[in-house]
Amino acid sequence: MDLEKIEGLVKIIENSSLTEFTIKEGDLKITMSKLDNPPVVAAGVPVGPAPAPAPAPEAAPEEAEAEDEKLFITSPIVGTFYSAPAPDAPAFVKVGDQVKNGQTVCILEAMKLMNEIQSEFDCEIEAVLVSNEQKVEYGQPLFRVKKL
Repeated sequence: MDLEKIEGLVKIIENSSLTEFTIKEGDLKITMSKLDNPPVVAAGVPVGPAPAPAPAPEAAPEEAEAEDEKLFITSPIVGTFYSAPAPDAPAFVKVGDQVKNGQTVCILEAMKLMNEIQSEFDCEIEAVLVSNEQKVEYGQPLFRVKKL
């Protein structure tokens, strides 16, 4: 399957009400899913079901309180992290910035598509955890934040 065909499939799912789509061609299987915010596409090559996530161990009450204080903006997809809209432009956010719900904090490039990642709550950026043009994984923390 060529890249143009995959890009065409991405555009179809982005513009439709479908939330998930799978196509199999020979030994290649591609699954695309829309996430709630923002709509993005994830593609997978392995054939077969994805492994189920392991249940999180229960933390002691003191640890649970400490965990609640540690909030992160995480990557909803696998891709390349960009802190600014262009190489010569300032970063979307920096340490100490107060961010509003829905404000763009970075761009993740996946399959030649630029996906703006937005904050899901009002917060203050405490740390930027990845560098510009770094490859990131699904669920990887991008920013440590403090909820406002």
